[in-house]
Amino acid sequence: MHAFDYVEPQTIEEAAQALAAAGAEARLLAGGTDLLVQIESGKLQPQQVIYLGNLVELQEIAWNPATGLTIGAGVTLRQVEQDPEVQARYPALAESARVVGSVQIRNLATLAGNLCNASPSADTSPALLAYDAEVDILGPGGARASSLSDFWTGPGQTSLRPGELVTAIRLPATAAERAWYYRKLSVRRAMDLAMVGVCVTAERANGSVREARIALGAVAPVCLRATEAEALVTGDAPDIAAAARASEAAASPIDDQRASAAYRRAMVRVLVERGLREALA
Repeated sequence: MHAFDYVEPQTIEEAAQALAAAGAEARLLAGGTDLLVQIESGKLQPQQVIYLGNLVELQEIAWNPATGLTIGAGVTLRQVEQDPEVQARYPALAESARVVGSVQIRNLATLAGNLCNASPSADTSPALLAYDAEVDILGPGGARASSLSDFWTGPGQTSLRPGELVTAIRLPATAAERAWYYRKLSVRRAMDLAMVGVCVTAERANGSVREARIALGAVAPVCLRATEAEALVTGDAPDIAAAARASEAAASPIDDQRASAAYRRAMVRVLVERGLREALA
């Protein structure tokens, strides 16, 4: 394994300072389920690894009825999966965390790490998009926030600037009765990457659809919202079939070893229609 300097900051500010000082030669270590594999294989050769495991302020999940849910950057997928507030108010996120890898992986891997990897097939990304999540960022220029649509810029790429790190993920307050549907389409239920990921959330009021969200994973360079499809199911007369076709049109998948682009497009249409019918029933 490539030799590197190892740093254990005791505060978020120390971590940010260490990252800013080392620049592109540094990597942040939280769960390490991806980073350590890449270092051991030689794909990454950082000069410095900054461990975030001592920062207790990054390891909390906090619910506030006024501001919503805050998930620290050190919170593991297992914590997300089992948290009562996440299960009650953001069940699609709890379910998406539950299908990542194995229990052993989820006990180490963090939600923020999953997000920062910027993989189009990340299991939690469609749910985070459907719940309008934002990312809190700290860096040399101070603190800032970013929507997920701006945060992901391409496969494996984010809008993080040199010296910046994610400190938390925030989800706005949502009605506990909001309907949801989440499906990860894969060959195996566990330990497999998604061929297609679909998350649908919907809120009804007085017989009409007040708000709908349709998020798609593994079918474009980044996880995306099918906004034209959402408009087709909002209001008094939702057109589910048209929304499913619009979702298919929004996808731009590739052929790879897991599935063909044509199959992925077809499955987007099928799963979105199924999800909308279930969520709006």
